[in-house]
Amino acid sequence: MQKTESKLTVFFEDPFWVGVYERISDGELGVCKITFGAEPKDCEIYEFFLSSFNKLVFSPPIKTEEKLGIRISPKRMQREISKQLDLQGIGTKSQQALKLQQEQGKTERKEKSKAQAEEEKQYKFELRQQKLKKKHRGR
Repeated sequence: MQKTESKLTVFFEDPFWVGVYERISDGELGVCKITFGAEPKDCEIYEFFLSSFNKLVFSPPIKTEEKLGIRISPKRMQREISKQLDLQGIGTKSQQALKLQQEQGKTERKEKSKAQAEEEKQYKFELRQQKLKKKHRGR
């Protein structure tokens, strides 16, 4: 049986409101960072997930330890929820996953810009060669 847990944490990261969506599926944690802009209302967040959930880009999965399916009493669950509400920010595993995603994007951008620079260099070289041939004209 496949068990999936998900959690959305919304916090203010100057100058925008940011949401971190964590998804644990089959013991693997995937994280996605969402920038909202102005402070989102619950209905706006719900609408966002309905309209663009399939467009979210998650970080590469990170292995996590699975929690045992122990039944938690309602009072204990309420205490844990209030503790999570008091804590600000996101968990360290989520931060690691976001950092990994950021590094992958960085390497992709570097490769892309390097290829573009090489292409531009080749283009300028060809222009110089054409200019030299045009000047020479067999004399």
